[in-house]
Amino acid sequence: MSTGAPNKNAPGAGQHADGPRLLADIGGTNARFALETGPGEIGQVRVYPCAQYPGVADVIQQYLKDNKIGRVNHAAIAIANPVDGDQVRMTNHDWTFSIEATRRALGFDTLLVVNDFTALAMALPGLTDSQRVQVGGGQRRQNSVIGLLGPGTGLGVSGLIPADDRWIALGSEGGHASFSPQDEREDIVLQFARKKWPHVSFERVCAGPGVELIYRALAARDKKKLPADIDPAEVVKRAHGGEPLALETVECFCGILGSFAGNIAMTLGSLGGIYIGGGVVPRLGELFMRSSFRQRFEAKGRFDTYLSNVPTYVITAEYPAFLGVSAILAEQLSNRAGGGSSAVFERIRQMRDALTPAERRVADLALNHPRSIINDPIVDIARKADVSQPTVIRFCRSLGCQGLSDFKLKLATGLTGTIPVSHSQVHLGDTATDFGAKVLDNTVSAILQLREHLNFEHVEQAISLLNGARRIEFYGLGNSHIVAQDAHYKFFRFGIPTIAYGDLYMQAASAALLGKGDVIVAISKSGRAPELLRVLDVAMQAGAKVIAITSSNTPLAKRATVALETDHIEMRESQLSMISRILHLLMIDILAVGVAIRRASPEADLSNAVEKAREHADDDASAVLDWLSHGASSTARD
Repeated sequence: MSTGAPNKNAPGAGQHADGPRLLADIGGTNARFALETGPGEIGQVRVYPCAQYPGVADVIQQYLKDNKIGRVNHAAIAIANPVDGDQVRMTNHDWTFSIEATRRALGFDTLLVVNDFTALAMALPGLTDSQRVQVGGGQRRQNSVIGLLGPGTGLGVSGLIPADDRWIALGSEGGHASFSPQDEREDIVLQFARKKWPHVSFERVCAGPGVELIYRALAARDKKKLPADIDPAEVVKRAHGGEPLALETVECFCGILGSFAGNIAMTLGSLGGIYIGGGVVPRLGELFMRSSFRQRFEAKGRFDTYLSNVPTYVITAEYPAFLGVSAILAEQLSNRAGGGSSAVFERIRQMRDALTPAERRVADLALNHPRSIINDPIVDIARKADVSQPTVIRFCRSLGCQGLSDFKLKLATGLTGTIPVSHSQVHLGDTATDFGAKVLDNTVSAILQLREHLNFEHVEQAISLLNGARRIEFYGLGNSHIVAQDAHYKFFRFGIPTIAYGDLYMQAASAALLGKGDVIVAISKSGRAPELLRVLDVAMQAGAKVIAITSSNTPLAKRATVALETDHIEMRESQLSMISRILHLLMIDILAVGVAIRRASPEADLSNAVEKAREHADDDASAVLDWLSHGASSTARD
């Protein structure tokens, strides 16, 4: 399939410099694939039944094999499912997969997964008159909100909101809104459906399976027995053949769809029109065009006139979701190459011409294969760019980064425009490679999330309390006692009396002796232990201060003098609180480094202050201090 000849004068027209891009449209029944070799050049379309493959990676591999495609760098999937995070569990099929694990398994640099109707929505502004058919009156208003719905295996809903020179697609599950009958016949349909489901959504009655449901409901009304093998396709076939019950079914279906489309238009204010996609309506043909769809669309009482001016269209373009998912992927990749949402890629693009030829090869690798930079060790990065390892480091520092690790972090952030946060569950049967990668990915994501959301004003307050403390006591129960002991090991070097307690009796006995000038650091993931809270109350009533390292909105966080909140996605309850402990240890390190710097002479320069602080800090804190003292000067020298 070709979507039309590209503009030869447009930037980037012709072949994609980074190779062909894989596009996919995966529904509950079929998975459709295509290859985009250049802007607007989409071909090699193949359709695979989902039921014949155990998972999404398997069907992608089959497509690549069937088309003899050796390497794809970038891929995008439109899927009939909400997409919220890394884990995707299909609603209308039994596939479940991790986006990141699938990307790694297939060797892609980029794998985008978006809701199929979000992708279809992005295709709407580019549709021509030959790719849509208007139903009824109305005239679309330019640069106005556009609504989209489509009955297929499910009922998809989306919309487009204009924003300056681009469109923002809405992710929606509007098809699951509660079905509301408009006449006695639809009351019968609802009552029939309620015998099967406690909640009857619009998707139950005006998606593809809804055609069969309405047919059976009306047959039951007429006390007519039907064979068990009747399906929606058979009902539509009978309607085209003139069978009265099937014709009534289609009419009822189209009326319900019209009411639902009117609801969407009213909710979104879709003055740019309502578009109908999906596989059902095109199969109805003239039955749909002659139905009460448009009448029911406008039937909104006082707002009849409002809706009469909103046009409705049936999408007739073949595989339109490919157009949308291609646009989303292109925008994502253009952001990397210099879009406003990705500062690091913009910086690379601006500096590229001023770099040496060797550094320019590293820049091109970062722009075209950012995942390779993020995931590979320096030896592999140097090999792929055909440069020396020092050249890689020089390139990173030319961008203002401390080194390769710092550049990797900024690159990962720029890859999506946000801090990359993901969470993958460890499953029985995972190989060491799988669960090892998941544990590491989860930990890295949690650390990045902490960096993004940590309240550094509270960190400053906590450091001030600790630096001026007469005595510091660290309290932790269970796993948290390990963190308390680590904190005691770090802080006693500062010359402040410190101790760690992991026993409630000892905590209570010691807290009773504390007063003004003393500080308790209470470490708890749950922040809810009533005995610990009572101990802290006793100390605070005597004038002691409490620093809490805990989750947000817990009783401990609310009660403490200063709360350092370490929220994250934890592993399953059957797993140890690995990530919690690591985040708590990091918080202790941050506080230790802060106190080390504060206790250095304020009159001395940074290097002298660091040397004095290092006398009191352990190896972990000293590593950070090394960064402070040598990072900036190393960058300047190189």
